[in-house]
Amino acid sequence: MKLIAGLGNPGKKYERTRHNVGFMVVDELSFRHQTPWKKSKFNGMVSEINVGGEKMILVKPLTFMNASGECIRPLMDYYNIQIEDVLIVYDDLDLPVGKIRLRQKGSAGGHNGMKSIIQHVKTQEFNRIRVGVSRPLKGEVIHYVLGDFPKAEQPDIIAAIQKSADAIEDFAQTPFIEVMNKYN
Repeated sequence: MKLIAGLGNPGKKYERTRHNVGFMVVDELSFRHQTPWKKSKFNGMVSEINVGGEKMILVKPLTFMNASGECIRPLMDYYNIQIEDVLIVYDDLDLPVGKIRLRQKGSAGGHNGMKSIIQHVKTQEFNRIRVGVSRPLKGEVIHYVLGDFPKAEQPDIIAAIQKSADAIEDFAQTPFIEVMNKYN
């Protein structure tokens, strides 16, 4: 069994923002597999999919971005999921819009959701997909990541969401290192 967490902020206000691209990826997987979202007792929304016989628990923490680890760690414990079977999907300011990067470990890189997860799982060594949202040319980063993608960027971000979902489906049957080699 694998745990796939898309990071974001709950609520309509944040639904299509750059910071919610992780939610968008797991929503795509739930849509592809026609599985409903249910509220979990661990302050998150969960959906279960099956890819080639491998069960994957999709999760969208409802804790807000900065406390994502408060949802992820209890779910790992409840389902007895080992860290190598966890994959986190989140936005990255240091990648161009639409570019994805898969990694098996790394620092939080200034991302507060990742800081929270690292703090709660007590390691930086877990699988991740970073989805590029670029940096603002000017202005505050917080307003930028909490803003929607402009129309001109939508084709690129839709392609990145699709590609990320494809990579996650491959992860069901393939070691993550091979998935990295295929999608990076």
